[in-house]
Amino acid sequence: MNQKEVGIREVPNSGKWLTLSFQHLFAMFGATILVPFLVGLSPAVALVSSGLGTLAYLLITKGQIPAYLGSSFAFIAPIVLAKSLGGMEAVMVGSFLAGLVYGGVALLIRTLGIRWLLQILPPVVVGPVIIVIGLGLATTAVDMAMYVPGSDPQEYSLTHFSAALVTLGITILAAVFLKGFFSLIPVLVGIIGGYTYAFFIGLIDFTPVREAQWFQVPDLMVPFVNYTPVFSWQIALIMVPIAVVTITEHIGDQMVLSKVVGKNFIAKPGLHRSILGDGVATMIASFLGGPPNTTYGENIGVLAITRVFSVFVVGGAAVLAILFGFVGKVSALIGTIPTPVMGGVSILLFGIIASSGLRMLIDNKVDLGEKRNLVISSVILVLGVGGATLQITDEFQVASMALATITGIALNLLIPGRDKNVHNNAIFSEIEQEKSKESAA
Repeated sequence: MNQKEVGIREVPNSGKWLTLSFQHLFAMFGATILVPFLVGLSPAVALVSSGLGTLAYLLITKGQIPAYLGSSFAFIAPIVLAKSLGGMEAVMVGSFLAGLVYGGVALLIRTLGIRWLLQILPPVVVGPVIIVIGLGLATTAVDMAMYVPGSDPQEYSLTHFSAALVTLGITILAAVFLKGFFSLIPVLVGIIGGYTYAFFIGLIDFTPVREAQWFQVPDLMVPFVNYTPVFSWQIALIMVPIAVVTITEHIGDQMVLSKVVGKNFIAKPGLHRSILGDGVATMIASFLGGPPNTTYGENIGVLAITRVFSVFVVGGAAVLAILFGFVGKVSALIGTIPTPVMGGVSILLFGIIASSGLRMLIDNKVDLGEKRNLVISSVILVLGVGGATLQITDEFQVASMALATITGIALNLLIPGRDKNVHNNAIFSEIEQEKSKESAA
């Protein structure tokens, strides 16, 4: 799209405003509904919580950062495990605790700066943990693609697998060959294409859509209304460690967004504000029954293509997401998406998550020829992908992803030679350079 750049505080005319907001809605839609679909949460609640979380983020960042927040993929495996141990009530408590971690980190950054975080979370730790997040979900994606949903024991179905493969193929073609805005929504294109194929092979029943009301309050999970929250160290150890990884991803997103818009968001309104915004959005989701939220790269891509940086456009997308959450027929339509269609999309998405961890290692020039780096990354990968757990008591265990993250952090702090690797973290070095320039100006 070749058009005049629209500034952060500019308000487009109403017709253009609505169109541009819908673009952001489409960009986040596929991924945002996929996460609750995979973990058993309500997609309608996820839409509402993403919209409210985005509005809260815009307020906390003083309307200076045009970012949209949607469901976080990093929390999928922890949510599934927490759900198996304590139900969705435990998941919501764990999500709230993860949000508190964002707040604590924001306070420390405001007080101490950013370099301390580098010492705890260098790329040699974060990269392998991200790889673990992606590969740990691989069996989930394949099982969704190959087997009849709900069958026990699992029943292989070529019909279902064909729907997954068609969906995967369409998603890949969309990601590789589509241009402009459409290149940013390959997940949505893949789901629509796979859904159409699934309809023709008889995997879709529209009865729930016909029976649904146009206006319908989503299945919210409000603490002290629907349930009484109970703190659990086990749930905390499952959910909280993932926050340190998503915080690092958030910092990377802020650097990219700063470059796209041409403003130093790290310095103004400040990284502490944007991280706090992410945390508050996640806590809002935990109060409603939605998955944790995070800033979306897809929507940053929309900003780059359209050159429309208006926070009012992003806020408009948030309002539309909230409204969609209360449209019963939309929620019912999402519910008719066959499991293998979501499985086909997940095969690519989870692989991309793993690959992004590998890319972090490459971009930051982490030398795996160094024994220190090799040891840290190897231990994280095997503990995480292998599913190692630390069983302390019958009721208390440290899950594999948390164990891999904590072990990686400990090894990085304990093995000699850490200071030599500080220069490897390009993200944090660039932040310091940006802040120095801002101070000098």
